[in-house]
Amino acid sequence: MDSEDIFRQLTVGASFNSKLNLKDLRIPGAIIPSSNENVQSGQPKNRKDEKNEKSDDTKVNLRKQMRIFVQGTDVPDLVENFEQLAEKFGVHSICVKNLTEKFGFSALTPIQMQSIPAMLDGREILACAPTGSGKTLAFLIPVVSHLLNAKKTKGKNVRALILSPTRELAEQTFSECKKLIRSENDEVDEKIQEDLLNIRLMDKNLVKSFTENKKQTCEIDLLISTPNRIIHLIKQETPILKLDSIEWLVVDESDKLFEDGKEDASFRDQLGRIYSACENPKIRRAMFSATFAHDVQQWCVLNMDNVLQVTVGGKNTATSSVKQELKYVGNEQGKLLAMQDIIRGGFAPPALVFVQSKERAKELYAELVYDGINIDVIHGDRTPEQREKAIQSLHAGTTWLMICTEHMGRGMDFRNVNLVVNYDFPNSAVTYIHRIGRTGRAGRTGRAITLFTDQDRALLRSIANLIKEAGCEVPEYMLKMKKMSKEERKKTAKTQTKRNTIRTAPPDILKGGKKRKMEVKNKKLQKLKEK
Repeated sequence: MDSEDIFRQLTVGASFNSKLNLKDLRIPGAIIPSSNENVQSGQPKNRKDEKNEKSDDTKVNLRKQMRIFVQGTDVPDLVENFEQLAEKFGVHSICVKNLTEKFGFSALTPIQMQSIPAMLDGREILACAPTGSGKTLAFLIPVVSHLLNAKKTKGKNVRALILSPTRELAEQTFSECKKLIRSENDEVDEKIQEDLLNIRLMDKNLVKSFTENKKQTCEIDLLISTPNRIIHLIKQETPILKLDSIEWLVVDESDKLFEDGKEDASFRDQLGRIYSACENPKIRRAMFSATFAHDVQQWCVLNMDNVLQVTVGGKNTATSSVKQELKYVGNEQGKLLAMQDIIRGGFAPPALVFVQSKERAKELYAELVYDGINIDVIHGDRTPEQREKAIQSLHAGTTWLMICTEHMGRGMDFRNVNLVVNYDFPNSAVTYIHRIGRTGRAGRTGRAITLFTDQDRALLRSIANLIKEAGCEVPEYMLKMKKMSKEERKKTAKTQTKRNTIRTAPPDILKGGKKRKMEVKNKKLQKLKEK
């Protein structure tokens, strides 16, 4: 008996409908949603089903409108306004009031609309949004709200930790956090209300206090710090700071903190040690940045619990609120002339000028300091006090143009910066995005000028593509230039282009100046030894 005979016997008396829809097929034991059964059986949908479908469509449309892209399961609803923050999500009334009155917000930004409800729901999150889009408040609001609503544990514990790659960014985050929870009665003495939260910045004074006492000297609800200061305290034979009670670990500019470097000194190694020290099984983690490398994304998916990936706009794209242009200047001498032309032609201060190293920052400052404008420089050789004073002068408007290194290209919210000049061409697309992101923030517009020489041709195509994607014009030939391989891009991003000096004085005079500086320095050291 062949297969046809078997089929005939099994189907004796059966009739077949050639127009049968597969959706009408019923399989014993299959679970069919009730709403689908109504449709298939010809019954009308009930009002509740219609309302739910309409609500889902509205959420999808709102995300499309705001360009919010989410990957993950059980995606929490968006928070659409300040009223919902308090009524639906339980955010403290002081925080909600301060958002409108002190921060001057009229509406929540897209990254805040999705990240806040997700984190309040206890979801681990990987968030990517353009520079100046309100990422700091997107993680501060839910962390602060969680700490206010959750029951405190007994003992001197740290309940939440926010990591920033630079001291300046940590200080800025601390300032924003104080502003978020400060009440009207608290304005006079400039202290955070103790009945709300104890929020501390891990500055040198706190490190000194902990080190001298060989223990944590106060209870901390929220600690904001750079990784190296945390490492200093936890690597002691008997750890001075314990992180085993951490409920929320937030990593700001997280792609920077995943970067490799010298052994035991790289951000990646430091982050790994801190991560291991956070032993609370109920810990929640959040990663925020304007750019994300593929390996960071992969790590988060593999190591975080049911991670929700939130992207606003496109990944690793330049902000469209900045008018961007590329300017060919030939060589190093042409760069200096172009910079002087920008100054003489007039610009709306304040402006930031980016160079690739502290040595070149000093050189450019020496060339521009006598050009008749209020100018300052910030780099790694300046003391924390000098850097803080320089930032304050820029905010106050007494400094018109600030020369800075990559150090300042991450996360810093310089108030109302109108112009960014890339004096030295950025060594990667990520660096470019962060640099120009210092302008055109919080709904304002800005301008970015990137100078390039013949040395920068290999990197030109990737930056030109970013500029074109942001809606700005670039010459067509730049988009057709040879594309760098992935390995070449990685290598270039980790190295600095060798460039000629910016200084225009004759070499013998420059050498003489350096010699005199060394003599003065040696004399000072000799006097100290004699004392």
